[in-house]
Amino acid sequence: MIKKITLQLFFILFLASWFSAVKADWINLTGAETAPNIAEIYVLDDHVKVQLEVYVRDLEYFEALIPDGWVQESERQRPSLEERMQQFSRQTLKVIDENGKSLDAQLALVEPRMRVDRQSPFAGMINPITRQRVPEAPADKRVLYAEIIYPLSERPASLTFVPPLGDEGRATTTIGFIAYHKSVPVIDFRYLGAPARLELNWEDPWYSKFDNPNLKRHHKSALMSFLYVEPYEVRHEILIRVKDLESWMDLGLRGDEYIEVDELDTLRQRIGEFLLHKNPVLIDGKAVRPILDRTNFVQVGIKGIQLLEQPERLEISTAIVGVIIAYITDSIPQQVTVDWELFNEQIQRVPATATDPAGPLPTFLTPEDNVHIWSNYLKNYTPPTVAQIDYRATVKSLEIPWASLILGLAVMILLIMIYRRHRGGERYKGLVPFVVGLTILIFILYPVLRVEVIRPAAMISSLDEQESKLILDSLLKNIYRAFDFRGESDVYDKLALSVEGDLLSTIYLQNRKSFAVKKAGGAQARVKEVEVLEVRSDPVNGESNTFQLNSNWTALGTVGHWGHVHTRKNDYDAKVTIKIIDGSWKMTGLELIEERRIDPVSNEPLSD
Repeated sequence: MIKKITLQLFFILFLASWFSAVKADWINLTGAETAPNIAEIYVLDDHVKVQLEVYVRDLEYFEALIPDGWVQESERQRPSLEERMQQFSRQTLKVIDENGKSLDAQLALVEPRMRVDRQSPFAGMINPITRQRVPEAPADKRVLYAEIIYPLSERPASLTFVPPLGDEGRATTTIGFIAYHKSVPVIDFRYLGAPARLELNWEDPWYSKFDNPNLKRHHKSALMSFLYVEPYEVRHEILIRVKDLESWMDLGLRGDEYIEVDELDTLRQRIGEFLLHKNPVLIDGKAVRPILDRTNFVQVGIKGIQLLEQPERLEISTAIVGVIIAYITDSIPQQVTVDWELFNEQIQRVPATATDPAGPLPTFLTPEDNVHIWSNYLKNYTPPTVAQIDYRATVKSLEIPWASLILGLAVMILLIMIYRRHRGGERYKGLVPFVVGLTILIFILYPVLRVEVIRPAAMISSLDEQESKLILDSLLKNIYRAFDFRGESDVYDKLALSVEGDLLSTIYLQNRKSFAVKKAGGAQARVKEVEVLEVRSDPVNGESNTFQLNSNWTALGTVGHWGHVHTRKNDYDAKVTIKIIDGSWKMTGLELIEERRIDPVSNEPLSD
């Protein structure tokens, strides 16, 4: 019993640590995305498309899809492709309309491929609730990829998807599946282990759903509010469907069904301006000028909220817009309130999440309880600061053996006296034992009675590895923290505390480029961790108090938008020149040798 509790506690603690790290990210725990066979189902206006990955060892269950060229000569007397696909649509993967009719299947594409990598961080672990091991993807990545089309003569009210079934009505092979109605994911990855009936809402695909309550998606609402509270900025971020906006504003579109490509930018800007003046935000009881940070069209997918990277024609019923409104603050506030205004007959419950340095706190807003309140309960939180780095705090002090020096001076005086007496013919025998005793005492007290004295800058001729790491770590943290401030002038002022001369603008531009996250719309990741891995210091000839640091470090940055956290980690090799200026260390030169983007977990190199 104790062992079971320990295992469950370990798993729960692991989950807690994972979710704390990724904050509002959501992870599918069913393991269906790692099933041997994968079916991605798309219900479109005039057909159903199934993208099927068949595990190489499960080909026997999908024999109809195997090309003739793959079978042996003795087996080539097989039915035609048309006959095989008819059999496939009746016995293997059936799609049945509301009248009980099986739709005919057509094979659009079939070819060998390697399995799409759909990673699951919990694969192989024991789920303490089900006591089952979370499945891992097959080691053999070979699959037969097929695209199968089921034509629709009309828009059905429902469709039922049926996997290959045995005599007992259970699936004969394991299939993980995900279903979309148009571009809207109806569920997250689940197992297709039995017939699954999908009720279709053609007027608004967002509300299409399976009648099985276990087959659902994580992101149930397309109207969500996210409040981010940070030391120098508060952000109110909103996800909203274009179709829902029709209740509150004139979209100004040419058609009733689609947003044309040339209308995207204008509509995006109009939506941003509309929301800029809705849902008033108060910070410590005061209204602060809102800044429209960015507005993007987004998609809800299996990996959460994803930006629409390439402009394309969008359906009004499925298009979603993400809006970010920022408020500049001097420090972390004590209270932030959002007075939510956007409700209609269909939208009576809006998910809202407040995220601060301690993590996210979700809630719901309703017409009766429409004020979202965040209060500062961060008892031990200290906002990151940027300050000059006094050289005296980074280099080792001089240890002066004061007692031994005093005694040594006394010995020198006695020796001079002995010498003078000797030249004058005087006797000095009584002084010799005294001198010997003092000399012995000098060596005894040398390691004991010492006083630390700050080393003058003129005496710093070299830096050891520990000193070099401390100086570089402090400078880098200062530089990265400077970018936590929003205004360009504020960033420059903070950078000037650690960077000298023309290097200011170089570092500013380089950092903006390095930590711009494409998936977050080019938003700037805030660097949370800096680790100096290696550093070697060499004095610069001809320049006092100047050193070149041959260094390697990593920087981990995160940016959270619309409830999803994007992480970026970079590895740098560089030659950094530092100098003591007016009593403080400053970076005066930077030669970037190599910059690599790496995986935040494995530290393996990544390709952009």
